[in-house]
Amino acid sequence: MDGRDSLLYLAATRAWLSAVVIGLNLCPFARREWERGAIAFHVIHETAVAACLQRLIDECDRLDSKPFIETSLLIYSKAFARFGDYLDFLELAEALLYEQGYEGVYQLASFHPGYCFEGAEQDDPANFTNRSPYPMLHLLREDGIAHAVAAYPQPELIPQRNQELTRKLGLTKMRALLAACSDHQN
Repeated sequence: MDGRDSLLYLAATRAWLSAVVIGLNLCPFARREWERGAIAFHVIHETAVAACLQRLIDECDRLDSKPFIETSLLIYSKAFARFGDYLDFLELAEALLYEQGYEGVYQLASFHPGYCFEGAEQDDPANFTNRSPYPMLHLLREDGIAHAVAAYPQPELIPQRNQELTRKLGLTKMRALLAACSDHQN
């Protein structure tokens, strides 16, 4: 993979973050970090699970040494296209963070093009709260989450509000928003 290929994945991910996550205010804390330039983006072209897990730990090490980066998105360009494989990887990634002593330091949020909440229908627009152009892990600092949540009124209502919003917008609109992000790279 060359640098141009990585730039295409980065462009689509940035477009998604801007238009969907920030644009729809799905994460009311994202805009501040976006505007501060405190979000790191890394495209991972490896497909082997062990290599992808190593890149996760490498990113934890990078965050350890760069406190000005609040959060990092690890974008898997070729791995975990099937949602089931992604969920298996997510389970391994969470276990690895625990084993490496990062529990309470970093937290993972998960995004995938085929994201489907347990018990939900595949075409429920609420799934788009966690759908992204590519499989990715979102690595967040726990202390940053605690600080942001403490300053936000009723943060426990954010998921419900997001589900209501995406359902109100509808499946066609949510599909179009996500597709426009991927089209942004062309």
